[in-house]
Amino acid sequence: MKLNTPPARLQISLAFRIVRTSVCNKFATTVLIVGAFLLGTIAVQAQQATTTVNIVLADVLSIDPGSAANGGTVNFNYENVNDYNSEKMTTVPNSLVITFSKPFDLKVKANGENFENGSNSIPVNVLTIQRNESSQVTGNSSPVVLSTQDQILVSGAGQGSKLSLDLDYVIPQSKSSSLDILGKPAGTYTQKITYTATAL
Repeated sequence: MKLNTPPARLQISLAFRIVRTSVCNKFATTVLIVGAFLLGTIAVQAQQATTTVNIVLADVLSIDPGSAANGGTVNFNYENVNDYNSEKMTTVPNSLVITFSKPFDLKVKANGENFENGSNSIPVNVLTIQRNESSQVTGNSSPVVLSTQDQILVSGAGQGSKLSLDLDYVIPQSKSSSLDILGKPAGTYTQKITYTATAL
């Protein structure tokens, strides 16, 4: 019977080895899991993407199709003695609505030498055009006595989007009472006016 019983020292030694092996396996497994987690976290933080954004600009100069001068009409009515002895002025808001990215000149001209009514005529120089003070478009401006030649109405305007140019159409008293108008046959005298914006 004594030969079949392992020595006490041997039993203790076996038990110790089993416990130590189990602890080492758990520790190794824990180290692997923590290491994998840390490596995964570092990899996510290091990911990057780079995008190039370009803003491409082109110069623009545009007269809005909704401008009052685009197909519009300005009327001067002479109906009594006072009309022929006074200055006549019609102000047209939003005559031109302009978008521009650089300075420009605005020119104006008549498409013919006279306001015409059949064979009767009134010279276009009875009419003066000028910028109204309410205009949003800036730059240098002087009144223009209308002719068939392009003349600068506004010069060196800066930059802006959909800025309005309000215009005064004026027939001075000296023209109203002159033979250019007074004494002409009754009727409607008509001529077209063209505005041209040119970038500087």
